[in-house]
Amino acid sequence: MSQTKFIVRKVAVLGAGVMGAQIAAHLVNAKVPTVLFDLPAKEGDKNGIAKKAIEALKKQKPSPLASRDAVNHIQPANYDDHLHLLKDCDLVIEAIAERMDWKTDLYKKVAPHLGEHTIFATNTSGLSINALADSLSGELKPRFCGVHFFNPPRYMHLVEIIPCKGSDAAILDNLERFLVTTLGKGVVRAKDTPNFVANRIGVYSMLATIANAEKFGIRFDVVDDLTGPRLGRPKSATFRTADVVGLDTFAHVVKTMQDTLPEDPWHSLYKSPEWLQKLIAAGALGAKTKVGIYKKEGKQMFVLDPAKGDYVGAGEKGDDGVKEILKNPDIGARFKALRESSHPQAQFLWACFRDVFHYIGVHLADIANSARDVDFAIRWGFGWTTGPFETWQAAGWQQVAKWVDEDIKAGKALSSAPLPAWVLEADRGGVHFAEGSYNPAGNALEGRSSLDVYARQLAPAKVLGEKTVELGETVYENEGVRAFTTGDDVLVVSFKSKAHAIGPAVLDGLNAALDIAEDRFKGLVIWQTEEPFSVGADLQSMLPAFMTGDWEAIEAMIRRFQQTSLRMRYSQVPTVAATQGYVFGGGCEIALHCDRVVGALESYVGLVEVGVGLLPGGGGCKEFALRASQEARGDILAALKDYFMNIATAKVATSALEAQELGFFKKSDMVVFNAYELLYVAKQQALAMAESGYRPPMKVKSFPVAGRAGAASIKGQLVNMLEGNFISKHDFFIASQIADVMTGGDVEAGTEVNEQWILDLERKAFMTLLQNAKTQDRIANMLTTGKPLRN
Repeated sequence: MSQTKFIVRKVAVLGAGVMGAQIAAHLVNAKVPTVLFDLPAKEGDKNGIAKKAIEALKKQKPSPLASRDAVNHIQPANYDDHLHLLKDCDLVIEAIAERMDWKTDLYKKVAPHLGEHTIFATNTSGLSINALADSLSGELKPRFCGVHFFNPPRYMHLVEIIPCKGSDAAILDNLERFLVTTLGKGVVRAKDTPNFVANRIGVYSMLATIANAEKFGIRFDVVDDLTGPRLGRPKSATFRTADVVGLDTFAHVVKTMQDTLPEDPWHSLYKSPEWLQKLIAAGALGAKTKVGIYKKEGKQMFVLDPAKGDYVGAGEKGDDGVKEILKNPDIGARFKALRESSHPQAQFLWACFRDVFHYIGVHLADIANSARDVDFAIRWGFGWTTGPFETWQAAGWQQVAKWVDEDIKAGKALSSAPLPAWVLEADRGGVHFAEGSYNPAGNALEGRSSLDVYARQLAPAKVLGEKTVELGETVYENEGVRAFTTGDDVLVVSFKSKAHAIGPAVLDGLNAALDIAEDRFKGLVIWQTEEPFSVGADLQSMLPAFMTGDWEAIEAMIRRFQQTSLRMRYSQVPTVAATQGYVFGGGCEIALHCDRVVGALESYVGLVEVGVGLLPGGGGCKEFALRASQEARGDILAALKDYFMNIATAKVATSALEAQELGFFKKSDMVVFNAYELLYVAKQQALAMAESGYRPPMKVKSFPVAGRAGAASIKGQLVNMLEGNFISKHDFFIASQIADVMTGGDVEAGTEVNEQWILDLERKAFMTLLQNAKTQDRIANMLTTGKPLRN
């Protein structure tokens, strides 16, 4: 099997609970036909349980489905009638409840029906893979392993692969290839220890935070204010995260640690606090029951006060002085200040870091193959921007180790377990180095995986201390962009501006790059070193001209933007936009004018200018008017209406697949599930176009527009929305301007115009709106608060 190409044609998921159904959803997002099994319903349709789970996928937020039609490719099934379907599945994932007896009973039922090459995997979050494997035949055991997705499966990058003792190495490699490229995941190979890598450390970190909050008397809402984005962690921080995960789920993972780690030095910590047990007993399970550690009544939020055994008003914040310490960019100085401060909140924060460092130092050898795997697992599975080992190393390994050691000996830590000798080595500078990351089990540095799939990741995720070399050779650079090549005849352009906003320097850089690409390269790719692709036009760069009323300078910049968009369209070399994250406003307009888009699945795409009281001025209105005309079958207005609504309502596609459905991306554009493969695929697309004798599209001489009659029809609907108070008067004014531009202005229906005609209308309307006081209020509000203003 290792000698032939491994193709996953169909997958079965056993268990239609929350995780099983969402794993199935992500499989069909990736166009993998999936059979979703559950028990036969006792009444009515025997597929009722699976069908109900599939229906529920359509209503969940954030949506597990990346396109409207994906759900139709999940086939509901039950164990009584459909086990024969398993023989055609290349991969079967078991995702039922975390009960060893239930899982092994199911294995006996399904094993005889599996194909002879089917990979069989369990999505357990913490049960022993080897204990589960013991219930399988010797023939099936080599094809069995753990494959632990994180919730929600579409959005969480991490998947842990956990081999059993008899797992076939080639099969594990094939599974990893599928997970990485087809499903877009970051894979960590974990050891078969309770809760594996991410949950073992992440849940311990939450337990340590809970214990230290109690020790130092810190309110739960204050804990969340201090342990979220201020520490480079998700907004949900600690207690909100428990609510989102589900308090019962969290308690179950804790119980696994309690039951399976009796000799662990932290065993006394592995228990659910009394207040948590009471919430679960009362059915207050968190977000899914709308009450947990937090609850909302009307517009007011409440948080549990365990000392009072009741809810109190939420919203209390951390101490300003402590938050000031957290702003210090020097991590070592930050820890020193927290440790030496007498403020309980500072002591609490140092204790939380110290106890995690202590834990990972003691347990690294047991639970992971290297320190890199720990950091990636926590970054990808728990959403930390920096892994715990990276944080320790960045703060100064030896100094932090000394502080942790002193606190252990002083009885301040949550366990008295001594740090391993390797942690305290006099010459140790950390665990991540250019040659690899430390593995104490073999006292050696582990290099990166050599699996072929990773050759597609030209700019892979890195850990602190790993060798980092600037990608490619710089060909051109200015204040706005860097253009480079990796020696394959493709020029790659990356923006240097904040959030990759498009200002004069970026436009100058793009034009210079196009000149160079047409002269010396086979293609041009726009790719950012990190998301977002672009948040749109750089309003900040317009401020000086805006403040002095230099409208001519602003109009000149808008004209320059439009010309750049047309250059992208009619360049003598193929142009490719490689998108991920926000593709908003001007960023979307750049993508619209490229020959091809290679979009990461999690590309959020929209022409959102109405949020600041404007319309798309870089060719977006023109492009949609042109596309509507080309797609119309005798009725331009009908073809135009959806495009108009996309712009007038600032509609945002919530995936690259939805961007295709809404017309932001073309059906021929590519969707890539792993963002780390974006650059590779984008360059391959540019080269393929070049090698096939690329010629730019012929310039559109003219195309028919809907004219003033079409604009009047659209405005009639806008009047109804205005009178129904669905939009404000200024919204009506903006939308009317958009309608006039997209229908071609004051001309008869069917009049033939060219691209420049619409661009001129677009630019004139943009300037009209920019000089409107209400639009200026919207821009000012966005620049000062980062939020749109409705006026």
